[in-house]
Amino acid sequence: MQFSAILTPLALAACVFLPSFSPVHAQGRDASRYDEAITDMAQAFKARDRKRLSSLLPQLRGYILEPWAAYWELSVRLDEVSPSEVQDFFAHYSGSYQEDKLRAEWLLQLGRNRDWAAFNREYPKYRMGDDKSLRCYGLLTEHLANASDVNASVLQTWLSQKDADEGCAAAAEQLVKDHSMMPAAIWPRARLGFENDRLRVATQAVGILNDGWVKNVAEIYASPAKYLNDKLTAFRPKTRELVSLAIIRLAYLDPDAAAIEVNHLRWRAQLTQEERSWIWGVIGKRAAMKLSSDALGYFAQGQFSQMHEDHLAWAVRAALRAGKWQVVRDAIAAMPPSVAAEPVWVYWHARAQLALADSEATRAEALSLLQGIAGVRGFYEQLALEELGQRISVPERPAPLSAAERDAARNNPGLTRALYAIQIGLRQEGVREWNYSTNLHERGGLDDRALLAAAERACQAEVWDRCINSSERTKGVIDFETRFPMPFKSAVLARSKQIGMDPAYVYGLIRQESRFIMDARSGVGASGLMQVMPATAKWTAKKIGMTDFQPHQISERDTNIAIGTGYLKLLLDSFGGSMPMAAAAYNAGPGRPRSWRNGPLLEAAMWAENVPFSETRDYVKKVLSNTTNYAALITGQPQSLKARLGSIGPLDASVPDTSTELP
Repeated sequence: MQFSAILTPLALAACVFLPSFSPVHAQGRDASRYDEAITDMAQAFKARDRKRLSSLLPQLRGYILEPWAAYWELSVRLDEVSPSEVQDFFAHYSGSYQEDKLRAEWLLQLGRNRDWAAFNREYPKYRMGDDKSLRCYGLLTEHLANASDVNASVLQTWLSQKDADEGCAAAAEQLVKDHSMMPAAIWPRARLGFENDRLRVATQAVGILNDGWVKNVAEIYASPAKYLNDKLTAFRPKTRELVSLAIIRLAYLDPDAAAIEVNHLRWRAQLTQEERSWIWGVIGKRAAMKLSSDALGYFAQGQFSQMHEDHLAWAVRAALRAGKWQVVRDAIAAMPPSVAAEPVWVYWHARAQLALADSEATRAEALSLLQGIAGVRGFYEQLALEELGQRISVPERPAPLSAAERDAARNNPGLTRALYAIQIGLRQEGVREWNYSTNLHERGGLDDRALLAAAERACQAEVWDRCINSSERTKGVIDFETRFPMPFKSAVLARSKQIGMDPAYVYGLIRQESRFIMDARSGVGASGLMQVMPATAKWTAKKIGMTDFQPHQISERDTNIAIGTGYLKLLLDSFGGSMPMAAAAYNAGPGRPRSWRNGPLLEAAMWAENVPFSETRDYVKKVLSNTTNYAALITGQPQSLKARLGSIGPLDASVPDTSTELP
């Protein structure tokens, strides 16, 4: 039964009138009462206030966001409800995001309770399919039912998780207990925990093998050098696996010290070649993240075939920085096929092939690799296009949407609820429901045309982040008008012209910072379209002559644009007009790019790929890619990403470093 079939006449009226985005029209004179009640419920849910949720729920029967109200009320007491009450919820809100979200929570509870019969009845009905813990529980039930070989799938899922997880740990533990999985397969999970500074990941993994070792692991994490060098029995056992963890932890703290330790005679015979290679991978990775010239030497002491994919990625980056194209090619060749197929590594593999130029066959292979990814969708796709001698242009727009396609988007209950939730301030809930309603296209739901219709609906509602999100999901077509919208065009163009900034660069940065959400606020306090920090706003306002600036004005559109572009212009000027460095400074502060530029003169693409912070590395590439596409839109002319990137190296000693004055 579709959810729309169970809406009351009042809720159906809300759906009909929602395109006007007026709660009063949607709910009549009592609109504010309903909206206030749902907002109160959202707060009560965050506080896990069961009593308040139960008292508010009856007030929201028939309201357009009733599914959220019902979900919140049941979710907080899921540990005590009967299966029949859960099934009633599933039936009543069938087809909705809230049904699937509650089912995911219910499945996790069934997994924790080891109620496999009930789990197996519900799991096939779970539509999202993206919860890795549930995937592991599902694999575990397969193993328990018919002794299926699920080892590889469990390990692949478990190793891809950043944090400790009960579902995959439970599956791994059972497989080890049943002698299906070898204990040695568990140690890579513990290693990843240590090298990524997540103690709970390591202790959970080691606890599967020997609960008595958990304390040892915690001690090793706190004092790896003491564990390695202390001969007291209190710091035993010194198994090779625990020694590996200790050196990995030491590498996280001090890669040079770890390099000395791993070569120590007492460990040389104890550690296996695979363990040593992994350790050298960690040491090399940590050195590369510090932009150390020693990184490649460290990687060379291990075998790429026995390193983790993350180690190999940093080996490629270090090799790019050192100009060692053979190492670039060898490290990418050792990556798992699914990783090597990512545009970033396809591009650098092709560049390595061209640089080495062993034969005509090698060159032909390189050109084929570039042709396979070339396009306008992203940073490396654009670079591949230019490597093939082409420029970045606006692709032809898809055929106009039909009335039927627009009607389908307008009548989609999930999209309707999402837009309404965002309108009344429940942005997080609205975004989740919108994403769910569009993501299902990858599992047989919305096709490209339906996604374009959803994007158009969001754009018309001026919910720009969902407009972009939906447009970006199309596979076979690209619509730049919705993928790269230009809200507040007159304000952005006027301000850019006033201060001599490229408006495409401003748009490229805003798109990455806030997706044009005017009231966006980050977890660290950055505000508005250009996500300006309070202290930076105060300093910049004074610097650009805005003498009457008050802190509360930072969320106002024109003030935020004025201060954000003013600060960006100061960064750009201080870094000699380098767009990549100014973008890095905008994201990570000007001090870090000052140090990151030290070393060899590099293509800016190589420099950006070596940025140690994953967030900033991704940010720089996306801002520059966005900028190039916006420039194509604004000018109507083919553009060059490479020209905007330029090259980056140490500051000329004769040039004053004005970036030190920036906050």
